[in-house]
Amino acid sequence: MSDLKKIIIDGHEVEVPGAMTLIQACEQVGIEIPRFCYHERLSIAGNCRMCLVEVVGGPPKPAASCAMQVKDLRPGPEGQPPVVKTNSPMVKKAREGVMEFLLINHPLDCPICDQGGECDLQDQAMAYGVDFSRYREPKRATEDLNLGPLVETHMTRCISCTRCVRFTTEVAGIDQMGQTGRGEDAEITAYLNETLDSNLQGNIIDLCPVGALVSKPYAFTARPWELSKTETIDVMDALGSNIRVDTKGREVMRILPRNHDGVNEEWISDKTRFVWDGLRRQRLDKPYIRENGRLRPASWPEALDKAAAAIKGATKVAGLVGDLAPVEAAFALKHLVEGQGGAVECRTDGAKLPAGNRYGYVGNAAIEDLDTARNILIVGANPAIEAPVLNARIRKAWIRGANVGLIGKAVDLTYDYEHMGTDRAALSMAMESADLVRDQAPLIVVGQGALSGDDGAAVLAQVAKMCAASGSRLLVLHTAASRVGAMDVGAVTEGGVAAALDGADVIYNLGADEIDVPGGAFVIYQGSHGDRGAHRADVILPAASYVEENGLFVNTEGRPQLALRAAFPPGEAKENWAILRALSAEIGAQQPWDSMAQLRQALVKEVPHLADIDMLADNEVREVEASGEMGTGDFVSPVRDFYLSNPIARASALMAELSANAKARAEVRIAAE
Repeated sequence: MSDLKKIIIDGHEVEVPGAMTLIQACEQVGIEIPRFCYHERLSIAGNCRMCLVEVVGGPPKPAASCAMQVKDLRPGPEGQPPVVKTNSPMVKKAREGVMEFLLINHPLDCPICDQGGECDLQDQAMAYGVDFSRYREPKRATEDLNLGPLVETHMTRCISCTRCVRFTTEVAGIDQMGQTGRGEDAEITAYLNETLDSNLQGNIIDLCPVGALVSKPYAFTARPWELSKTETIDVMDALGSNIRVDTKGREVMRILPRNHDGVNEEWISDKTRFVWDGLRRQRLDKPYIRENGRLRPASWPEALDKAAAAIKGATKVAGLVGDLAPVEAAFALKHLVEGQGGAVECRTDGAKLPAGNRYGYVGNAAIEDLDTARNILIVGANPAIEAPVLNARIRKAWIRGANVGLIGKAVDLTYDYEHMGTDRAALSMAMESADLVRDQAPLIVVGQGALSGDDGAAVLAQVAKMCAASGSRLLVLHTAASRVGAMDVGAVTEGGVAAALDGADVIYNLGADEIDVPGGAFVIYQGSHGDRGAHRADVILPAASYVEENGLFVNTEGRPQLALRAAFPPGEAKENWAILRALSAEIGAQQPWDSMAQLRQALVKEVPHLADIDMLADNEVREVEASGEMGTGDFVSPVRDFYLSNPIARASALMAELSANAKARAEVRIAAE
C-alpha cells in the first residue's frame, strides 16, 4: 500500500499506515506507552501529556504520541526513516515531570480508594513517580458530583483526562458532563447538577484511570486481589456481551465488560453491570410442592416423584423455554417433553419466527457490519432499551455519516434519524423505494415489536422481500438471550405458544416468567427466582442462574458463545440440565447422557454449527413464507421497562430504584416545578 510509512522506534524498523498515531505505531512494535487521556475508542484529547516521546530531528522537546501522526514526521537528512525514542533520558525526565504535576493536588487516598490495586495512576507513579514532593502548598479540593445511584464521585482525585466527558458525549450520546474553568480552576462537572440519563453510564467507571469515578453499589465491599475472576457471557439482552464476573466466596461482587470487537467492543449496559444484587434476592434454594393451595418446602426425591407422576399421568405435556435458559437446557427439555409425545415452545412472546429457516430468525448480517453500513433501517425496534450497546454501535455509524431510518414509535435513540412512520403502512411505503438504495451498503434491523403481532410472519416476509429488492443485509434483533439457541435446537411448535399449550394438562415451565400460564393445568416450574412463574407453579424445582452453571448461549446475530460458571447455586438448587436428567430417570425415559460433556456431544451431533464457538455461520438467504397479509396498526416495542425485563432484574433493589427514577424523569413537569 502506498500510504505505508517506515519508522524506526527504539531501534525497531516498522512499516505502518501514515494516518496512524505514534502511540499506535509503538503498540505495533510491542512497546506500551503510558497514557491517561488516550483511549482507542474515544476521540483524541492530548491533554494529559503522559505519552510523551522523543522525535529525533524534530523539535527540541518531547512530543505527545497520541496526537502526532506518523505522516507528520520528517525523514532524516538523507531520506532515512524517522526515528522515535520512547525510553531516552529526555522522555524519562518529561514523564517524571508530568507525573509530579499530576500528583500536586492528588489526595493520599490509596488505602481507602476503591480503585486501589487496579489504578493506572498507581501503576505509572511506580514507574515515573518520585518518593518525595517539592510542593508545600495546600492541595486543591473540589466538591463531589451527584451523578445518580450508579456512579460515585470523588472529584478531588480527578486528573482532568476528560475520558468520561468524551464517552458520555460521543458513545452514550448524552451531554450532561463537561469541563469548566482553566488552569487550577479546571474541573469536570455536570450541567446544572443533573444526574446521568443513559443506559451506558457505568462504563465511565472502567474508563476513569484514577478513583474519581467508582461504582456506588460496589463501594467499600471488596478489593480486587480478593476476587476470583471468571470470563463469561451476559444474558440481560440478546447481544451476548462478553463479561467478567468477580466473586468473593459464594457472592458475586461485580460484573465488568470484556473486550470483543465483534459484539460489545468493551462496553456493557447498566443492567448487565449492576444486576448482580438481584442474584442474591428472592432465590429459589429448595424444592416446593403445592398442597391445599399453598407451597411447602420438599425434598428433591419428593418433588421429582410428584413431577414425574404428573407427567406420566398426563394426556399432553407442554414445555416452555424461558428467556434466560442455556441451549443445553432447552435441548434437554425438548428431548424430555417430545419423548412423552408433547410439544415445546420457546417463542413465549408470540414472535412469528420461522422454524427451520435460520435466515428468518437470525438474518445474514453481523453486529460488526453496523460499523461500515451507510444506510440503516430499524423496523419495529427500540435498540436504546432492547440492546443499548448495539444502539451505541448504530450511533457510531451515524457519526461516521450513515443515514438511519426508523419505522416504529419515535423515541430518543441518541442520534438523528428519519422517522418514516409508526405502522405497517410505513413499511409498505418503504418497500416501494427499496430498489433505490441498492448498492449503498444498506442494513435492516428488525425487532420483536414487528414480529410479535398476529401478522408477524407477514411483516418478516415483507422485510425479507425488501432486503432482496435493496440488496440489504438483515439483522433480527432479539430481546431474549435464549431465543436463537432454542430456535437452533428446534424447541418450536407449529402454531406457536397457543398450539403448544392447547389441551395440555401438564406444563413444564423452564424459567418462562414473561408469560401468563393458563389455569387448570399442572405446572412444573424450573427456575432460579421466585417470580411470576413460581407463583403459578404446583411443583418448583430450584435451578442455577446464568453465573452458576456452564452453558451455551447464541446471540442475536447467531454467534454461539460459552458461559462459564463463576459461583455456585444457593442451597439445594441444581444445574438446569442435571434437573432434567434426574427427572427423565424418574419417568422411565432416562436421557442418554450423564455429564455436560456427553450432553454437548449429543447437541452438536444434532446441531453441528453450535460447536463453532464464537464463529458466525453463513446463513443462506431463503424466502420467508407467510400466510396472510400484513395488518394495520403501530409497531410497539416488547420491552416496556428496560430495568425490569427479567426475574433477576426484578429481584434487584437497584434496578427497582433505576426504574422509578426513569419513570420520574419521563413525567412531564409542570411550571411550578
